[in-house]
Amino acid sequence: MNGAAMYATTPDPDSDDLVTKHAALVKRIAYHLMSRLPPSVQADDLIQAGMIGLLEASRNYDATQGASFETYAGIRIRGSMLDEIRRTDWTPRSVHRKARQVAEAVREIENQEGRDARDVEVAEKLGIELNEYHRILQDATGCRVFSIDDAGINGEESPQQASGEPRNEPLDCLQNSDFKAALAHSISGLPERERLVMAMYYDEELNLREIGEVLGVSESRVCQIHGQALIRLRARMGEWTGK
Repeated sequence: MNGAAMYATTPDPDSDDLVTKHAALVKRIAYHLMSRLPPSVQADDLIQAGMIGLLEASRNYDATQGASFETYAGIRIRGSMLDEIRRTDWTPRSVHRKARQVAEAVREIENQEGRDARDVEVAEKLGIELNEYHRILQDATGCRVFSIDDAGINGEESPQQASGEPRNEPLDCLQNSDFKAALAHSISGLPERERLVMAMYYDEELNLREIGEVLGVSESRVCQIHGQALIRLRARMGEWTGK
């Protein structure tokens, strides 16, 4: 059912009241996500998707299950927004292609050397300048963030798992406990600074600017470190993701 049809069939006044009362929650979640997304993602698109999630939550909420409506609605709203991002996929194909190339180079270097691949080594293997490599890392931050979010690295369920909605994507494997254990192990094996950035970004939910202030580096440098961590994880988790 499309969004217009859903809004046109809302006979329950209690449902209307819940939507009106919690409309601000949609904007709050949208702008929180915006701080972690590429500039090409539009807030209005997220808000529209989130309002559909809120409407669905208002119709399906069961107070006897124990969770507050705000908690339940927050899960459905965020899930709707992530679904919209996956459906639209703002990331250019070239970004995905370059990220795969970098991940493969990292995998080859680490398998050969038995240690973490260094920036200069990866750039040299790819035949590009170091500043071009850093630009790829920054782009990779935007295109890879949701696969990590969905994995529930905080020990929480993904929005789709918690809402009980079916998954029809390759990311279904993220529900596998063995995969999550392998991902946690890979994260723990990251270089210290990359591991710290991942913890602050995903566990503490700091944005890149705030992390930069903690580490005493620029926001762009944090973006590079984050991108490097994501690509390193992609390289080390290739046997699970098939990438």
